[in-house]
Amino acid sequence: MFKRKRSTIKSKVKDISPSEAQDLIQNNKDNPSFLLLDVRTPEEFQQSHLNGAKLIDFYANNFTKEIMELDKSKKYLIYCRTGVRSSKTMKLMEKAGFKEVYNLSGGITRWNKSRLPH
Repeated sequence: MFKRKRSTIKSKVKDISPSEAQDLIQNNKDNPSFLLLDVRTPEEFQQSHLNGAKLIDFYANNFTKEIMELDKSKKYLIYCRTGVRSSKTMKLMEKAGFKEVYNLSGGITRWNKSRLPH
């Protein structure tokens, strides 16, 4: 029998803190391969969102389809209100083969408590 070798290239799929997220955003502000995803509702997005974020409503009927249409080679930072929806989205993306996906732990609520800019 053949044994499968484990890949030495690990995917970067993990939860990060608001300060790590801010660094990620700053370090990728001119990177066309970086996308900030807000998976809250349109109403939540309208109230406040991080600058440059793309909205994909977690509760929309076409949510999974929209996620699957994204470029798997890009780098993503996902957030929601408290981190639950974005964590589920991160896991969905990892299973689908996305290589670099970060979840803002605690969501925009924790971001705001950290007094970071939008």
